[in-house]
Amino acid sequence: MSKQSNIIVFFTDQQRWDCSGLHGNPLDLMPNFDRVAQAGTHVSKFFTCQPVCGPARSCLQTGQYASVNGTWRNGIPLTREVPPLARYFNEAGYQTSYIGKWHLADAREGPVEPNARGEYQDWLASNVLEFTSTDYETFLYDNDGTEVKLPGYRVDAMTDAAIRYIDTHQDDPFLLYLSYIEPHHQNHIDDYPAPDGYRERYTGRWMPPDLAALGGTSDQHLGGYYGMVKRLDEAFGRIMDALKSLRMAEDTIVVFISDHGCHFKTRNSEYKRSCHESSLRVPCLMHGGPFKAGGKIDELVSLIDIPPTLLDAAGIDVPDHMQGRSVLPLIQRDPHVEWPREVFFETSEAEIGRGIRTERWKYHVTAAAEDADDKGGADAYTEAFLYDLQGDPHELKNLAGCTSHRELSDILKERLLARFDALGQPRPTIRDAEPFNGGQRSVSLGELESLGFSVDSPSAGH
Repeated sequence: MSKQSNIIVFFTDQQRWDCSGLHGNPLDLMPNFDRVAQAGTHVSKFFTCQPVCGPARSCLQTGQYASVNGTWRNGIPLTREVPPLARYFNEAGYQTSYIGKWHLADAREGPVEPNARGEYQDWLASNVLEFTSTDYETFLYDNDGTEVKLPGYRVDAMTDAAIRYIDTHQDDPFLLYLSYIEPHHQNHIDDYPAPDGYRERYTGRWMPPDLAALGGTSDQHLGGYYGMVKRLDEAFGRIMDALKSLRMAEDTIVVFISDHGCHFKTRNSEYKRSCHESSLRVPCLMHGGPFKAGGKIDELVSLIDIPPTLLDAAGIDVPDHMQGRSVLPLIQRDPHVEWPREVFFETSEAEIGRGIRTERWKYHVTAAAEDADDKGGADAYTEAFLYDLQGDPHELKNLAGCTSHRELSDILKERLLARFDALGQPRPTIRDAEPFNGGQRSVSLGELESLGFSVDSPSAGH
């Protein structure tokens, strides 16, 4: 390439992975995502490391888990003790820009103070966008803190702003974070306001199996949610068209990710903040630069891996304090890379919990209120969920405490405790779940070892 690669992060909010046709959705909601993922690199098993807005964003801006960077719940500003991601790009000669939802400052309404913007040079954003705008009333704040109203449906308004930015920065290497709120619910009405006519297209259509089994608010909300997803995909297509039109496609890396998923009040009293695939698993593609024709990555990849990947792709050294890994060795099919066999995640607000997700198993522990501290952790946890994702991909049968899976749970417990060691945090007590006889065939130690489980040799962590 003729210059340093531009980088655009197309960042959605609360978007499930199974909105994509590549993941079995039959409604053609994301044809642009599906097409670009197949032409570039499709990260097929991608997970958030904290299924709530602010903490997930803190992981992206610091490269550290939320329990480490301190933003373990919404409302805690981004730490200033850790260099933010934008600083490394600024120092490398990039122009850095942020458009959209920030959710990492004190301000609920009004502009974000300059020293609370994560060192992005160009700014057109709102801290909690759902409280300063609605579907057809988009208000953001510029570098000077002046309120700017953008015309059109909110997805389109922000996309227009992004295209204007790209057009005026053709000669600069830039990092652009384009952070939408869609398809997040609009808080003040507890609804999913799609553009006019879009909800009607999808109401009463295909429903993911977990929602079909558990219900929640999906009958009421899924049509609007899908309509928002459709418009996001159209916006993504417009970004790709603009790059092609400006002859910038070859010089621009585009990453499509979301902060967490949505379970439509099937797992708790709101929409995320749980250990389930519906909360944790999100779509991810990378295109351009080293990601062109990268194929499909089947390894388990975490949101915590995005910051080092962006830096690595830009040729910038990854700092030691970042806790994820660049995926470039996976794309390059490096035979010497030892990629972790699980992703680690934390939960907060609805519960204080920790868990791991392997190729087959999901293991999650939660803390009682009396055991929790004021930093989003705890001295003691209790096993809360165990799922066999091979036999029960929609997580309808909780095996935590099942006597036939006790040996497996002990191994997973040790794997989880090893994550505390890797983070430099004290090992908590993890209490066994209340035992029950589930009538399941016991999982033998030989079967576990054949799957790569070993207490003595836990897999390397992110």
